[in-house]
Amino acid sequence: MNIKVKCFADLAERFDCDFRSPRNVYLCGGATVANVTGAFGIDDNDVKIIFVNGKIVGINHTLDDGDRVTLVPSSGGM
Repeated sequence: MNIKVKCFADLAERFDCDFRSPRNVYLCGGATVANVTGAFGIDDNDVKIIFVNGKIVGINHTLDDGDRVTLVPSSGGM
């Protein structure tokens, strides 16, 4: 399945994942947000807020084809 991923703040700077242009990630069915962070080499503890299709979810949220994942780090007082 195809997932679009955006990263913000220092996640965008440290990993090949940017908010300006979503990256396509291809994963097997039944994949979770943890599989997305793993694909980028992002430690789950570096992510404070996760959005899937604009809704806040947890790291173990199961994804569907075409989902949009946004990863936000703990920064700026969050």
